[in-house]
Amino acid sequence: MERLRESLHDAPIVDKDGYQYLVHPISNGVPMLEPALLREVVVGVTRAVDLDVDKIVAPEAMGIHIATAVSLQTDIPLVVIRKREYGLDGEVALHQTTGYSESEMFINDVEEGDRVLIVDDLLSTGGTLAAICDALDDIGAEISDIVVAIRKVGPSDLDDTDYGVTSLLDITVEDGEVVIHD
Repeated sequence: MERLRESLHDAPIVDKDGYQYLVHPISNGVPMLEPALLREVVVGVTRAVDLDVDKIVAPEAMGIHIATAVSLQTDIPLVVIRKREYGLDGEVALHQTTGYSESEMFINDVEEGDRVLIVDDLLSTGGTLAAICDALDDIGAEISDIVVAIRKVGPSDLDDTDYGVTSLLDITVEDGEVVIHD
């Protein structure tokens, strides 16, 4: 994870009303995402989790590029949890709240009994992932694992669930700097 480590040390931190927001190619697409960094993250994900699943599930927007690349590497179908309602049969709505936003999201094409891997870019407050887990539980899907490239160490809304998260790197943001925890 050397490229990921180096890129985190170079990442700007922006204050959003007291929330220390990490601006990084993996979690924001800004600055430009180099293929070598994405490849390193995808290899890390495929080595870190159980890939005996029916579907990869990723929230819009920044989990999509990682999940797409994992899907291409593994031939596991990809389901994107969208921020837009389509009104399709079986569509499930969920409400997510993060440290800096709140919105509705919509799940299609996940059914009872599906074994799924959730892939995302960054775990910070856990609001999005906790809401997704609740919705997948309500559907009757089995969550085999949740994996993120980067996890901000600290309390998370996932703490109140039965789910753990696999991360490639754990960080904190201290005095406007990224600190990597090994």
